[in-house]
Amino acid sequence: MGFPDANPPDRDPTPHGQAAAPDFDALHFRRALSQFATGVTVITTRAMRESPADPPFVGITASSFNSVSLDPPLVLWSMATRANSLPMFRGGSHYIINVLAATQLDLCQRFATLKGDRFAGVDYRLSATGLPILANALAWFECHNRSRYDEGDHVIFVGEVERCGIHDSGGLPLVFQGGAFSTTCPLRD
Repeated sequence: MGFPDANPPDRDPTPHGQAAAPDFDALHFRRALSQFATGVTVITTRAMRESPADPPFVGITASSFNSVSLDPPLVLWSMATRANSLPMFRGGSHYIINVLAATQLDLCQRFATLKGDRFAGVDYRLSATGLPILANALAWFECHNRSRYDEGDHVIFVGEVERCGIHDSGGLPLVFQGGAFSTTCPLRD
């Protein structure tokens, strides 16, 4: 089933290489984007410490994770340019993408909102590069910080996966859609 072309090729109203101005406002765009269900991740890396009392790691909640390539193994995610921890992710050589389980809503909220040491009391182990892998995450990807692209009000990070793992017991993923958290259920067996 196809959709009719809104702008047939012979009547393209915009010059190639240039986008037309949006016909919507930011709120409408945000609401439309929220209809796409995404998994939820916590991305961790090393902190730039000014004193020994500062936390050694930083972590952020992100739902912008996606696969890019199997060969080489590449993934991407994005971060707002206004984020305080952007310099650490931009300047670091590695980071870990932790895919959260539905039972980890508390971690999602902690890494999205908590000020100070977000790792205090959090169960994790260190990766081969010495970065935190969160306990009970459904999957994790240890990435070399391959490239970064400034686009709009975000930076797109492309990571080359050096190691990855899957939680043995499986579980349901934490999902964000329509401004609410939920999980998935199979439609068929």
